[in-house]
Amino acid sequence: MNNKTIEILDVLHLRGPNIWTYRPALEAWVDIKDLEDFPSNTIPGFYERLTAFLPTLVEHHCGVGERGGFLLRLREGTWPGHIMEHVMIELQNLAGMQSGFGKARETGKRGVYKVVVRARHEEVSRAALVAARDLVMAAIEDKPFDVAGTVAQLREILESVALGPSTAAIVEAAAERRIPSIRLSEGNLVQLGYGARQRRIWTAETDRTSAIAETISRDKELTKTLLQACGVPVPEGSITDSAEAAWEAAQDIGLPVVVKPLDGNHGRGVSTDLNTEAEVRAAFDLAVQESSDVIVERFVRGHEHRLLIVGGKLVAAARGEEAWITGDGRSTVMQLIESQLNSDPRRGSSEEHPLNLILTDPADDPRPVLMQLERQGVATDSVPADGARVLVQRNGNVSCDVTEHVHPDVAAAASLAAQVVGLDIAGVDLVAEDITRPLAEQGGAIVEVNAGPGLNMHLKPADGEARPVGRAIVDHLFDEQENGRIPLVGVTGSSATTTTARLIAWLLHLQGSYVGLACRDGLFFRQRQVSNRPSDNWERKRQVLLNRMVEAAVFENGAKTILSEGLAYDWCDVGVVTDIAEDDVLPDFYVNDADQMSRVIRTQVDVVLPSGTAVLNADDARVAELAPLCDGSVLFFATSARAPVLAAHREAGGRCVYLDGNSVVLAHAGTETGVPLPDAERSDAELRALLAAIAAGWALGIGADLMRAGIESFMQPAERAPA
Repeated sequence: MNNKTIEILDVLHLRGPNIWTYRPALEAWVDIKDLEDFPSNTIPGFYERLTAFLPTLVEHHCGVGERGGFLLRLREGTWPGHIMEHVMIELQNLAGMQSGFGKARETGKRGVYKVVVRARHEEVSRAALVAARDLVMAAIEDKPFDVAGTVAQLREILESVALGPSTAAIVEAAAERRIPSIRLSEGNLVQLGYGARQRRIWTAETDRTSAIAETISRDKELTKTLLQACGVPVPEGSITDSAEAAWEAAQDIGLPVVVKPLDGNHGRGVSTDLNTEAEVRAAFDLAVQESSDVIVERFVRGHEHRLLIVGGKLVAAARGEEAWITGDGRSTVMQLIESQLNSDPRRGSSEEHPLNLILTDPADDPRPVLMQLERQGVATDSVPADGARVLVQRNGNVSCDVTEHVHPDVAAAASLAAQVVGLDIAGVDLVAEDITRPLAEQGGAIVEVNAGPGLNMHLKPADGEARPVGRAIVDHLFDEQENGRIPLVGVTGSSATTTTARLIAWLLHLQGSYVGLACRDGLFFRQRQVSNRPSDNWERKRQVLLNRMVEAAVFENGAKTILSEGLAYDWCDVGVVTDIAEDDVLPDFYVNDADQMSRVIRTQVDVVLPSGTAVLNADDARVAELAPLCDGSVLFFATSARAPVLAAHREAGGRCVYLDGNSVVLAHAGTETGVPLPDAERSDAELRALLAAIAAGWALGIGADLMRAGIESFMQPAERAPA
């Protein structure tokens, strides 16, 4: 063997539905060279080395359909492209990016395979692809490979590119309702829905979140003033600008007090239960690091609680727990924190952990904990007596679900607080000894109203039931019957697709819709050409979907775009296939005959919604054969009523469009409606475009009279034709 290696020839990021899957995927073209002659069962020790690197491969079912299926294939003999697929999937899974889908297929060229794996984040998948190749080669060549280091690197990449947990929960909830999503930035700005029916979120803020309300929520004193004026119980307090003023305010209010920054958030700089001048002064110095102005207010006894209000309704509530350690007479405070608190698997430095590490988490300021210890006369190197309890942290652990226990009066007060501030989504912080009783009975109070509240405490509570807060926010943005979608048409085929797409867009325009069109002739909004560059690519189509004015969209999808980028949308209402020519091939993509091209074109049919329609050419046998693949209904068009496919389809109750003399007939359930065509000489391609567009218009609910007018105006001489 002379060239026992694996070369990655090319990598395609398929950002939307494609020939392999409905989801984004990474498609790598790999050349295994002389390894084509050496399946896995012919390489001594390969099986043992690979499974030692990745013992979790036992969970892969592969084509066998059961646990250990892939390992069975390894023992029987399989090739490096297939092995790379599974290794890449497993590396992504170990890094925390679940990816169960994968394919490895021969291209027809010896040694060259297409390896396809689900890619939630392109950056992670590209790194996993290279790592998979290197790991497989290490197993072949009996060399070491740092699996743990590789997984750590992939996890680091994932953490840098993934949506935050709050945003991800909302996006996942939207997907459950088949509401599409588009990430608009590298951060957490996401569009839910398409065109004119879109909504936007940024973490737990929405396009309904008022900028004025957010500004009010940041001003703690103004928030308290407004709440107090509306009868919401709040602790009395005042703003101070020096440690001396803070101590004077504390004396006026009466000890104990709370000191916190005026416009802080996430509990930073907050000190509670302060009883001496030294404590108040030290707390002021801590708070002023977060804000130039500091509030001193009455200390309310009880537990911290966070109530999540969405659209005026309570959807989740969490209670805070104090963190204590118990001395053993031998261990220092720091050692006890590590053994009794930080050893809890619920604590960690990532967003996956509901509780924070104490003193060792670089993301947290250690000063509040050190102050709490100092107030008790201990330090991190102190050794508490056996049985002695030490309070380490009073706040910062609001993660125990108590949603079912919130008294209706408390929920009403929190809802009122959110509405007074003006927030559609709010995290209302309150202190109460017993959340099952009204606040007035126990001297409880609402202490803050926060915009953009974190959701992780409700998604992954340390104790109690997880709450579907993402779904609550999606339901707040979209009524039960809404899905954020606009009428969307995709057109593909070997010929006549541009004319078909433009005529469909023209008919929708005449119907009164603001139409976005991306086709080979350019990019159009409301029949105005904004770009004359070919726009049948992913980026231009996304411009249509992002446009808040667009009420209906039409896209021309060439086979090359489907193969290299995937579709720009997830589902469509109408999918049109004009034809599949015998000589339509793309050898650069290893598509060498019409049958292979048919598998590319079927992508457009695969994404038709169950409530949608596939418009198919009955005169083309390959196109007609795509009908069973459609989840929705099928509408055939043909140049003659005698087409064999039409008769069977009509008998089964399906809709058909065909040419009869100089009219196009719309036939369904024994009813026929004619749409006269203007007298003109037409090529086969032009006639195909007319029939396909009329069929699509019928599927979209456009009436025959409007279609007649639309065809006449669309077919005017060039100088009078619509732009």
